[in-house]
Amino acid sequence: MSIAVIADIVASRQLVDRAAAQRRIARVVGDADRDLPVARQPLEAVVGDELQGEYDRLGDALGSLLLVRLALPDGIDCRFGVGVGAVRPIELDGRTVPEGPAWWAARAAIERTARLQQRAAPFARTWIEAAEGEDAAMVDTISLANAYALSRDQLVSTMSERTRRLTYGRCLGRSQRELAETEGVSQSAVSQALASAGSAAIVEGFAALTRGARS
Repeated sequence: MSIAVIADIVASRQLVDRAAAQRRIARVVGDADRDLPVARQPLEAVVGDELQGEYDRLGDALGSLLLVRLALPDGIDCRFGVGVGAVRPIELDGRTVPEGPAWWAARAAIERTARLQQRAAPFARTWIEAAEGEDAAMVDTISLANAYALSRDQLVSTMSERTRRLTYGRCLGRSQRELAETEGVSQSAVSQALASAGSAAIVEGFAALTRGARS
């Protein structure tokens, strides 16, 4: 089983400088992969504003994607489709092309994310789909993961850029004092920002997702 991820840029056509946005996303992805090196294949641009990546565990993928969202600046956001299933890479003209049910599921998932944004959940940025034929236990796990992702995306989407940076730091175990010094604010200001944004739930969720990867 593999975890395939397709990402694209939200409202990319409205960006003044799409190339600059893509470069910034690439830097953010690189930083997230350095801070949580769990990707089998880190997200990388493939065509237009689309990125693709691959992970071994669902928790690894969701933890990595959380760091990416937290690190993105205001004005740049991504949505993610996560597919769970088999991957069968094929050789084509001397290069390996990702293929298989996990990728088909990821494509369906990102399309579902876009639909959710338009109607039921404007702040939705992540959806997970199981490939056809996955067992009932995995389907149940994915249902729970989607409930978590919707709630997480709601919190992250309403945070300020600074609060996202602070939450990122707390996910990595940095103290409030250290974060305050980096931001040039008081520790009390950091504590208040994190508390008002519900960051503690995000941090605890990140720890639960990545406990095995970071132990």
